[in-house]
Amino acid sequence: MNILFLTLLDFSSIEESGIYTDLIRQFIDNEHRVYIISPTEKKKNQPTHMVDCGNYKVLKLQIGNTQKTNVIEKGISMLTLESLFLKGIKNYFSDVKFDLIVYTTPPITLQKAIAYVKKRDKCKTYLLLKDIFPQNAVDLGMLKRSGPKGLLYAYFRYKEKKLYNLSDYIGCMSQANVDFIQKNNPYLRSKVIEVCPNSIEPQLIINDEQELLKIRSKYGIPSDKVVFIYGGNLGKPQGIDFLIDCLKTNKGNDEVFFVIAGSGTEFNKLKAFFESEQLTNARLYNYIPKEDYDLLVSACDVGLIFLDNRFTIPNFPSRLLSYMEASIPVLAATDANTDLGIVIEKGGFGYWCQSNDIENFSTKVNRLVDINLRKQMGLNARKYLEDNYTSQHSYEIMMKHFK
Repeated sequence: MNILFLTLLDFSSIEESGIYTDLIRQFIDNEHRVYIISPTEKKKNQPTHMVDCGNYKVLKLQIGNTQKTNVIEKGISMLTLESLFLKGIKNYFSDVKFDLIVYTTPPITLQKAIAYVKKRDKCKTYLLLKDIFPQNAVDLGMLKRSGPKGLLYAYFRYKEKKLYNLSDYIGCMSQANVDFIQKNNPYLRSKVIEVCPNSIEPQLIINDEQELLKIRSKYGIPSDKVVFIYGGNLGKPQGIDFLIDCLKTNKGNDEVFFVIAGSGTEFNKLKAFFESEQLTNARLYNYIPKEDYDLLVSACDVGLIFLDNRFTIPNFPSRLLSYMEASIPVLAATDANTDLGIVIEKGGFGYWCQSNDIENFSTKVNRLVDINLRKQMGLNARKYLEDNYTSQHSYEIMMKHFK
């Protein structure tokens, strides 16, 4: 099949590891021809150009700035995505007849580009739903259903519905996501809505004790503590105030050490907290390149996940996969609507608490000091990953519709 893959992820080679690149490799390994549109932001000063890799092509499409910029510039950039993607398809892929379009959320604003190709080539469409917008913005108080902000909500909700209607298949990250979409969008009854989870191609992880100690030493992490790591976005969705409360409550716990590594809109708030509290059992790092971050995770003992307690949508963060890949247990502090905690606890590879319950969080931290418990949960995590969350699993879920 000729497959058009639309994403906001900025990459030039599918040899990079990640939930989208690993899935794309599955399509290529199974002899499909994949044409990818992957944007590059204006601030990088790279004009639109094609990268021809033989069995796949990547159109590096210049778009406006959407990361680490102000709200107005980001908003304008997101609104112009649709026309830029459509122009890129017309200019570079006019001679390709596609059999399948695969696309992800975010964003929800590519509907016209997808509709154009679907009508032109009479092809099928598959949405990989990674984000439920605009409801997530309502949950965090960034949009409202009424008043001036209600106009923005109505516009984005309209675009969301159009995108869902355009999709022949909708792959959700978990069963709670399937249930949420079906409940809140009854007009989609005729659509195929299924679980197609976040997935990766698991790699072998370093388990040489001396190498792991070297990694800890590089980052100034003590060798004799149980190390809890949070890595990834540090923004509104993560509920950073609760993370700060957890660090403050556990500042006297000399058995554990917390590593926070990431970037985002709330990084400076965390930085100010670290500077004022002078914590002796925690360190904050700005963005760490993925390869270095994966090595750092392998040298830690427990992976942390945080989500704002106000969420009504069932988020399912992909950072879970890096912890499972490293064979370490997971402690997730989230809202009550995600089924992330159910999956973690039923799978026997970690604990869950609600992200407004500091006492429960601290109790789970103390339980995970037990090395034997951590080892067993870590083994369970890796097995669950290999049994349920590989890119091959996701590929097979999608392709069963085309046999």
